[in-house]
This record gives sequence, structure tokens and C-alpha cells, in this order.
Amino acid sequence: METTHIGFPLETVAVFILLSVGAIFIDLFMHRDDKPIPLKSAALWSLFWIAVALAFAGFLYVHHSAEVASLFVTGYVLEKVLSVDNLFVIMAIFSWFSVPDGYRHRVLYWGIIGAIVFRGIFVAIGTGLLMLGPWVEMLFAVIVAWTAVMMLKSGDDDDEIEDYSQHLAYRMVKRFFPIWPKLRGHAFMLTQKEVDGELAKPENSDVTVGRVGKAAFYATPLMLCLAVVELSDVMFAFDSVPAVIAVSREPLIVYSAMMFAILGLRTLYFVLEALKQYLVHLEKSVIVLLFFIAAKLALNSSAHIFHHNYTISATTSLIVVLVVLAIGVIASILFPGKKQESGSA
Repeated sequence: METTHIGFPLETVAVFILLSVGAIFIDLFMHRDDKPIPLKSAALWSLFWIAVALAFAGFLYVHHSAEVASLFVTGYVLEKVLSVDNLFVIMAIFSWFSVPDGYRHRVLYWGIIGAIVFRGIFVAIGTGLLMLGPWVEMLFAVIVAWTAVMMLKSGDDDDEIEDYSQHLAYRMVKRFFPIWPKLRGHAFMLTQKEVDGELAKPENSDVTVGRVGKAAFYATPLMLCLAVVELSDVMFAFDSVPAVIAVSREPLIVYSAMMFAILGLRTLYFVLEALKQYLVHLEKSVIVLLFFIAAKLALNSSAHIFHHNYTISATTSLIVVLVVLAIGVIASILFPGKKQESGSA
């Protein structure tokens, strides 16, 4: 575990907020319409978000040190790679809820806002827990390794379609709100007046909302989808946060790395959606990286417990992450279609 200490310098925090908030407003302005984001546009916007992250890394390099910049880039790339599997899950959620392409970026936007909030909470808790001693770090190593093992075991179950009507988030929304069963534009919630207007339409004469009397608000299928996406991301954060904390104990480095990675996920989703069939071995890279991070955490913990001097530097971690990711992409190019063939058998 790197021990570089930067704290929360005012200038660095200000630049981080300025870059992230400014980029969010630019992204929202450019994607305010309910239209699908084409692959070319999504790819260019993904490069834009990478450039924003690298600009912050350059600032860290100049105002702090090369080591701090390396820690940030390592955490950023790691969170980006680990998020790939989460985005594939979101694709399955969108497919199950039959969310039109034009509304997906709206769901992703609110999902990412939730991810930003929950990552901040988990980073604060995680870095705080590490202060309790090296055994907490060993616990994080077990959590990350367990995640890798679960991904490895579920590798053959990709064709199974989960019934999201049994998902905890789905059932919680239904518990507190009656459900309007049809999409109504990009609305997440409908008022009683809006529902009455919908019920008056001839095409909705057979629709029932499963409630006697009036309600202040009704949830739409888009709200159910968003709830499932949010809770799925929270569960994912239990795995990704310990993995990125393995890079550094510095809350500002960890959170800024995760923040910039998350902010680019909305456009990355559309890139992956178009290229998913070609990136058949990328998940294997994610599994390998999780085992590597678990080993790094265990090594750091044992160094404190048994007082040995074996550690993995920030530069080495960055090289391993980039090389493993590159191998996954190259393997997908050289050996395409293996996943599709097994799925059609």
C-alpha cells in the first residue's frame, strides 16, 4: 500500500471540482435530448473524459509528484476496467426492461449520480476502516478475491436471463409506490392526474395499476429500471472500492480516480454495447486483475503483520493493469467468436 500523503490541499480540491463539475455540465448540455448516442459520438466523448482525467493527472504530476500522478492513473484505469463488467450487467437490465435506446443515457445519468454519492461514502468508510489495522486490509483482500472467484464460476452462465422482477430494488419500489406498467416518455414518476389522463386513453382501457383509491405518485418501468441499476451499482461498489483502495490510502486520490472513471461510464456504455460481441475475453482480464489486487492487498497487509519488505510499487501496479487489459483486448481480436460459439451450442 502506498503511503504517499497529500491530504486535501485546497488548490487540488478546487481543480478537481472545477474539472469534474465543468465536464458534467458540458456532457449534460450535449446529451439533453432523448436520442440514442451513436458509436462514433460515444467514442469521441469517451476520449473527452479520458482527456479530462489525464489533465487532472498532469496537474497532480506538476503540483505534487510523479508518484501521486501514477497512483491516480492506476486507480483510474483499474476502476474503468472493473466497471466494464458492471456495464455488461446494466445492458442485461436494460434489455429485460425493454428500455428504448433514447432513454438509456437518462437512466445512466441518474445511475452515475448515485454512484458518485455512494462511492464517496464507501471511500470514506473504507479508508477509515484501514486505520483500524492491517487485518482490515487482509479482509479487503478476501473480498476482492471472492469477487474474482464468483466471476470465474459464473463465466458459463452468461446466457441465463435474470428475472429482475424478483430483485430487491424492484420489490422495494413496488412496496412504496403503485406501478404504472407502461413507459410515458422519459418520466420516472407520474402524478395521479397524469395517470388519470393515461387511463382515459382508449389504448389503455385494459391497464390496471393494482391500487384502490388515489396515490400521490406512480412509478414507471423506467423508475423500476433505475432502482435496479442503482442497487446493482451499490453492490458492485463493495468490490471495486476495496480494489482501488489497494492502490492508495489517500481518500482524495482514490475518490478522484473513481470519480473521473465513473463520469465517463455513460458514453463508455454505448461503446461497449456496440463492441460487446468483439470483446469476448475482456472479462477474463477483469478476473485476473481482481486476483492481482487481492494479492497486492494481502502482501501489503502481511508486510505490516510480519514486517517483511516485499511490496508492489505504484508504477508496477499501473504496468500490470495496462498489460493485462491489453492482453484481454488483443486476445479478443486474435481469437474472436469463441463466446458466441459456445452460447449457440
